[in-house]
Amino acid sequence: MNQISATHIRQIFLILLIGGIFGVLFWNLHFFVPALLGAYTLYVLLRGPLFVLTERWKWHKKAAAALLLLLSFIALLLPFNWLFMMLQRRVVGLFRNADQVRQNAEALIRTLEVKYEISLLTPENMVSLSNWAVGAAQGLVGATLNGLGILLAAFFILWFMLTEGKKMEQMFFEGLPLRHENVTYVRKQLNDMVWGNALGIPLMGLVQAFAGLLIYWLVGVPDIWMWFTITFVAGMLPLLGVALAYVPLSLILLGQGEEGKALLILLYGFIVMGSVDNIARMWLMKKIIQTHPLITLFGVVLGLQLFGFIGFIFGPILISLFILLLHIYHKEFHQRE
Repeated sequence: MNQISATHIRQIFLILLIGGIFGVLFWNLHFFVPALLGAYTLYVLLRGPLFVLTERWKWHKKAAAALLLLLSFIALLLPFNWLFMMLQRRVVGLFRNADQVRQNAEALIRTLEVKYEISLLTPENMVSLSNWAVGAAQGLVGATLNGLGILLAAFFILWFMLTEGKKMEQMFFEGLPLRHENVTYVRKQLNDMVWGNALGIPLMGLVQAFAGLLIYWLVGVPDIWMWFTITFVAGMLPLLGVALAYVPLSLILLGQGEEGKALLILLYGFIVMGSVDNIARMWLMKKIIQTHPLITLFGVVLGLQLFGFIGFIFGPILISLFILLLHIYHKEFHQRE
């Protein structure tokens, strides 16, 4: 009868002990998981400038880290604060005038139905849709507040990453239970994943938002910066993308009797903004690793629920990390067999 060796028993016991302690730590510190993910994302983006300041220009490591931390904090906090204030004004207005908003939406739908002899929504559906919109807006603001706390925690962790970056990288990659070639693969894939998601996704939204801003300004769309923001957010979504911005805007203008402006925005969005999307994606595929649209779609949904507005970036990174772990398992064990 074969017996389990003492070495294997000690190994299994140690694995169970490590797993149990990790589970306790994760359960009690799960709030810092997205903060750690955000800090690593910023660290990868700031790693190059940090080495330039410390190794080429001979800056003190803490001085260079403080400068980069301050610049990145300003670059993220200013647009984040502007977006939150704009959302807060809109959502508070929705809460205070929920009945009026619903009546205006119903009047707009009825005008379109009568004018063009079509059937769009029943009154029951309109009530359900308006209630869902108010609830979704409230949830988005709450998640965005939570995202602000995560962002502050991410900057706290980022300070230690910037000041002790090389030491932490060495400890992390040497601690991975993988072969040397797979450790190198993990390092490269993590960097490509961060650059592709952290830069590629917002850049796509920004390019299309500026393309839309041109027609919004020429047509004279009211509250132009709100529609710029909506286009920016929609541009980061795959599949429908900016159609989620210019189609509702066209319907609103159509309901207000401005058929020419509505048609112009609809054609411009379909032809010009759609072409900008394709050209920008082709350029990004050459410059930055391109994330699959399904990863972006599911990542955005997951990220919004977990992290708030900044989940547009961190959600796809989290799903990409999961897929990377599956690839590592295949390379480490399946190919070895």
